Amino acid sequence: MASVVRFEAAPSAAGGRTTATPAGAAELDDAALVTAAQADPRAFAPLYRRYVGRVYGYCFRRLGSREAAEDATGAVFARALAALPRYRAGERDGSFRAWLFAIAHNVAVNEVRAARPSGPLDAAGEVADPATGPEEAALTGETRMLVRGLLPALPAEQRRVIELRLAGLTGAEIARALDRSPGSVRVAQFRAIARMRELLRETGRGEGRGA
Repeated sequence: MASVVRFEAAPSAAGGRTTATPAGAAELDDAALVTAAQADPRAFAPLYRRYVGRVYGYCFRRLGSREAAEDATGAVFARALAALPRYRAGERDGSFRAWLFAIAHNVAVNEVRAARPSGPLDAAGEVADPATGPEEAALTGETRMLVRGLLPALPAEQRRVIELRLAGLTGAEIARALDRSPGSVRVAQFRAIARMRELLRETGRGEGRGA
């Protein structure tokens, strides 16, 4: 079982933080919080509260079960806390959020490799995600279900880009998290959207939606 990191209860899907924060302000806040946490690990708690819901939602989409997502989320924050003294803001144009999701991506990849063939990705498109973030909540329920249902049909690289988009990362942050160039992320996203539109047309669900 993965290490579990708990500072206080994570925000619920319904009662969690949903207020949008300008990217620049969020980065300034993250930088200040990281500096404080590097001086005193107990000060990591606000960063944990800010990102635990998004990390859990991302892990849930990747792994397809609550138990696996909880274990992976604990491992992500345990690794982040251990590596925090070595984190340097701005390295390779990386934000704290991109750095954290790079860890989440690596943990999820390792979990998938270790658990295969259990936890089919199809389940992620059928089970409601209990940690929906504000970005994904902006989608209608029907659209969200359609996107999730189509994720398993995408090639792995395209699926990972869309999963990180659903977690609220920008194109630059996704590039940092996946160790790809911003251009390759844009191409993967474009192809993923084109493929999902094609799948919707094939099933007749894209008619009348401008797909």
